[in-house]
Amino acid sequence: MPSCSESIHKVPLPGKEIFYLPAGKEIEIFSQAYKSKIPILLKGPTGCGKTRFIELMAERLELELITVSCNEDTSATDLLGRHLLIGGNTVWTDGPVTRAIRTGALLYLDEISEARPDAIVVIHSLTDHRRELFLDRTGERVKAIDKFMFVGSYNPSYQKSLRELKPSTRQRFASLALEYPKEKDEITIVSVESGIEHKTATQIVKIGSKIRRMSDLSLMESVSTRLLITAAKLIACGIAPRTACICSIAEPLTDDDDERIALRQLIEISI
Repeated sequence: MPSCSESIHKVPLPGKEIFYLPAGKEIEIFSQAYKSKIPILLKGPTGCGKTRFIELMAERLELELITVSCNEDTSATDLLGRHLLIGGNTVWTDGPVTRAIRTGALLYLDEISEARPDAIVVIHSLTDHRRELFLDRTGERVKAIDKFMFVGSYNPSYQKSLRELKPSTRQRFASLALEYPKEKDEITIVSVESGIEHKTATQIVKIGSKIRRMSDLSLMESVSTRLLITAAKLIACGIAPRTACICSIAEPLTDDDDERIALRQLIEISI
């Protein structure tokens, strides 16, 4: 069985554009990179909007989006394809990467640095002038069609303690660094995504800002915009604000008792 999670995103109907609030020039840079056939590497913390940004760009460029969530077991075979026994016959079945370059999709390898080294090496030929794959199991050389786009993402702060992308891989991409939104933008995002009033969204975002400034906590990951939106959605459904924030912010961030108490206290005095 494949050691990766794959999803296919279809372009939405006209007039239903995905909501995304730009933080800088990322939309312009991505668009020009696509025209120039330059692969993009997104860098940023968990839940800062990397996937939402990619969904928006796939929509604007009218491309099918094939997303692969990589992990430590993701191999070259998982990405490229394999022979399967179908109806008594051995049949080659394309993997998500091969399928994307044949159809001209936007290929998004989420957490690319998590994949096994053999998986990363085989995609190098997609990131330079060749834009092709060699399938050693079939002897086929597959050229990407013009509209194909390759995007990877990873979390630099998280990878410092785990796997890091080699310079030989990073330097094959143009990179876009995404961070958590500025406070005023994050308030807008939380309000729009959840439907709650601006005042409550402001309180939730300020909790997030305070947690991110708490240097005395040894959290592996800080509070993401995604968690703030989750808390807001629970509040919109009628859950008490403090309870919603504890369930959606404090509890997902840590299992350490002292840290949980500190986060709960911060929430209780903030909302």
